[in-house]
Order: sequence, then structure tokens, then C-alpha cells
Amino acid sequence: MNNFPIMVANRTIKLIGNIFKVLSYPFHFIFPKVRFTIPEYSPAKIQTKNSSGVPKVIWQTNYSNNSTLPVYLNYLFNRLMSLNYDYRYVSTEAREEYLRKNASQEVYDAYMKLTDGAAQADLWRVTTLYQQGGIYMDIDATLVWPLSWQLKGINDALYIKIKNGTEITNYFLATAPQNPHFQKVMDTIVYNIQNYDVKKGVYGTTGPAVFNDVLKDASIQYRRRRHVCIQGTFTNEYFQYLDKPRGKWTHQKPEDLIKK
Repeated sequence: MNNFPIMVANRTIKLIGNIFKVLSYPFHFIFPKVRFTIPEYSPAKIQTKNSSGVPKVIWQTNYSNNSTLPVYLNYLFNRLMSLNYDYRYVSTEAREEYLRKNASQEVYDAYMKLTDGAAQADLWRVTTLYQQGGIYMDIDATLVWPLSWQLKGINDALYIKIKNGTEITNYFLATAPQNPHFQKVMDTIVYNIQNYDVKKGVYGTTGPAVFNDVLKDASIQYRRRRHVCIQGTFTNEYFQYLDKPRGKWTHQKPEDLIKK
């Protein structure tokens, strides 16, 4: 894949996103209570043949789908980049209900021990993608190239790496269902919760560190994040958690992650 046009798109998207982000400060100062609703389901606008083993559905979750302007603009931009994909937003309540009905008792019990929304989302995303497949993106993640072009020819899974291509991250994940790597990640997360090490916190217990530990010797398909999906383009922590101050997982005390 020629990455030059992708990098041009990346820089252009960052510029546009940052302009809207700056303009959103006076907007929400003038209209502090205005929120925009991300739909729970948005069907594909264009029907095309799937050239990948990854099901054509995007999964996202957050503490609320009533979002600030930057978060909503980010959602709209991603929909433009994925018009031939179904979209599903899953609420906190719906995550718990899905796992209660579809996950093993062990997975569900582990999920219910978690006190942090991001950690819960970590286990939910891996379980959902293992069972149903598709693409998961964090609510602040932004595609830099049309999704179907990104996934063309990907049969099993596509990961993105950060830190000069040395570490897998989990804010973007794309996989076919029943991927054994995701099964191992799910099992490891459950084990980490059951045998919680406070030194690991969210990142090491349920987050990207688990993918890196499980897949360190595996042969996987990956790309650099700047060629696939970036973060913080349209939004930031302030706008994402405007209705839930200090709600980001980085503010979670490690000793409080697991219910006593």
C-alpha cells in the first residue's frame, strides 16, 4: 500500500479536526447544555461486497451517547469513512446485558468485578469481537483512510502499533469472529482480574499490555497507527468527559479497580 496519500490525508484530517476542536470551546461556552446523540444503530449507507474476512460492523462504547460537539463530529467523520459498514453503539448497560446473555459465567463474573468503565470496555470489546467479529474503535479514534480500503485482503485480523511500531494498542481492533488470538487475550484478562496485581492497573490488567504479552511471539498483520487510525483529532479528554469530570481511566486508583 502506498502510504504517501494516506499521510497527506492524515495531516489534512488533523488540521480540520483541530480547527473544529478549537471552535468547540466557544460553542460549548455559549451552549453549555447542548448535546448530540450518537445512534445506537446506523445501517450501512452503501452495500458493497466484503473483500475481507472481517465482518462489516463497527463497534463503539462510551459512558453516554449524548455527546459534545467534537465527539459527535468525530462520529460523523468516521461514518463518512465507513459508509458501507453497519455501526453499533453499545451503552454501559447494554455491555453488561450482552455479556450476561452471551459470555461464559467466568467472563461475566470477571466483568462484574471491575469498577472502571474503560476496563469493562476492554473485556467487552475482546469478547464481542471474538464472538461476532468486526471493528472496534475508541470513541475518540479517527480513521485516516476509508475503512474498506484499509481492510481489503485482511482475512484474520488487523492491529495497529504505536511507539514507532513496537507496541500493539487496542483503541482500534479489526478481526474475523472466533479468532484464537482474541480467545487467548480474553482468557488472560479474566485471569488477570481473578488474580489482580495492583501494580498492573488498568493498562496491564485489561488494556493494551495484555495484547502485547499474548501476541509477542505471534505472526500478525499490523500497520502503524498514522496509516490507519489516530486519536485526539476532533476531541480531547475535556470534551469526551465534559459530563463526567475525571472519568478517564488514567484517574482510576489501581487499588480501586477490583470490587472488594
